Amino acid sequence: MTTPGLVGIGDNVVDHYLDQGVYYPGGNALNVAVLARRFGVANTEYVGIIGDDAEGAHVRASMLAEGLSDCWLRQAVGETGKAKVTLEHGDRVFVGSNKGGLRKRLALRMDDDDLALIARMGHVHSSCFSYLEPELPRIRTVARGLSFDFSTGRDEGYWAQVCPLVTLAFLSGSDLDDPATEDLIARIHALGAPQVCVTQGERGAVFSDGRRLIRQGIVPATVVDTMGAGDAFIAGFLAATLSGATPDTALPHAAACAARACGWAAAFGHPHPAN
Repeated sequence: MTTPGLVGIGDNVVDHYLDQGVYYPGGNALNVAVLARRFGVANTEYVGIIGDDAEGAHVRASMLAEGLSDCWLRQAVGETGKAKVTLEHGDRVFVGSNKGGLRKRLALRMDDDDLALIARMGHVHSSCFSYLEPELPRIRTVARGLSFDFSTGRDEGYWAQVCPLVTLAFLSGSDLDDPATEDLIARIHALGAPQVCVTQGERGAVFSDGRRLIRQGIVPATVVDTMGAGDAFIAGFLAATLSGATPDTALPHAAACAARACGWAAAFGHPHPAN
């Protein structure tokens, strides 16, 4: 591998804005891959499943428009993942979904070409919405790094399954006060994750490498849509660290990336009229 690379693996959806009558591409693993490329990681790929519907076609077209290849996409008969959302004063509110569509029924499996890609690129990012857990041990054998977004989940058994395999755990914790945040970080470390970052919306983020806590505030933003701001934070942090930055400099960069993402529609734009 001549330059740092990132492979997003797992979840892609369309986010259907009911109040606007449009949908946009989204999904944590896809968002992080696309946004990491926007934020400076030219060497990015995405591995995932789309359906044979109009929404799947739009996800593919949006990826291509962002400079990602579609050669690692799988397409199958059925529905692409869909989430229903509305905007309330710029904040996105989820109101329903099809639970990943065919992605849940036809879970991704890594073949030799996928594993070779991962080994070549170096870093993998995935999430709890990707249904990728059975493949994580194989991925970890060839990946130099594995970041994973646990979102708002609080399932200790799930953490125990996944944390020993990841090098960097992201969690959402806007509902947690400082002591509860520090307790959560300690629990994730104890289960095997060497680095932990808890994002907390307007309160910023807290990062730990097991030796010290770093608290990162937000960067002021003109808010159009908060959809994908957390994914932009992750993408910005990874973009910086893959280029050699320390957490001390990667965290302010991540906060600035999250602020930038609040200034455009949906996770990374590309609206399409909904039928």
